[in-house]
Formats: sequence, C-alpha cells, structure tokens
Amino acid sequence: MRIKSELWVKAYLRRCAGAGMGVYVTRRGDSDAGVILIKVDCLNGNYQVYGPAIGSSFTKDGERRWQCLTAGQDADEHETDTMIAQQVAFDPDIWVIAVEDRQGDALLTDTLVEDL
Repeated sequence: MRIKSELWVKAYLRRCAGAGMGVYVTRRGDSDAGVILIKVDCLNGNYQVYGPAIGSSFTKDGERRWQCLTAGQDADEHETDTMIAQQVAFDPDIWVIAVEDRQGDALLTDTLVEDL
C-alpha cells in the first residue's frame, strides 16, 4: 500500500527535524499523489536534488525509491532551482522540500537508487 504524499511529507519533516536538520516545505503539491522533490542545501554553496527513481518509483512494499537528479554531483542554487522549475512547469502537483545539512544527507539512504 502506498502512503499518500502529504502523509509521507509530514513524516519526513519530523524525521529530519528530529535529526537536527533544517527542513521546510517550499511548495505544496497534490496531497494524494503529488511527486516529491527534495532540495538539499549543504550550507557551503553546493546543492543536490532528489526525486523519484526512474523506472519504478516504489518498492514492492510500497516504499518510495529515490534517485539523485543532480547525478550525485553538487550543483549551485541557480542550477537546482532551474531544474525544479522545469519539473514544476511539467507537473504543477509537485511537492518541494528544502533540507539544510552540512553533510548533504537527505536521510534517504535506505531507498536511494545508486545506479540506474
């Protein structure tokens, strides 16, 4: 069973806050099935963006699978904002979550797809 986007976002916000990370919803999407993008600010001028994995965005158990959309490389804020704006122009139901973490951790390692 897949968890609705809004519920997943609320749980993710609590998880990040509990880990001492700054975390904010910068764009609300569709509460039921909106795609979620996570923009990570490494607090050194570098950013990464995570989104649904290409192929199957969910595991067999219904957990979300993630992929680094910046190809595992740090990008500047303008590049990441442009990438997100393009995605929003294509699908206006997208959620965008901003995370601040010096290590660049988005707390997605359990379901992060490394190689596609």
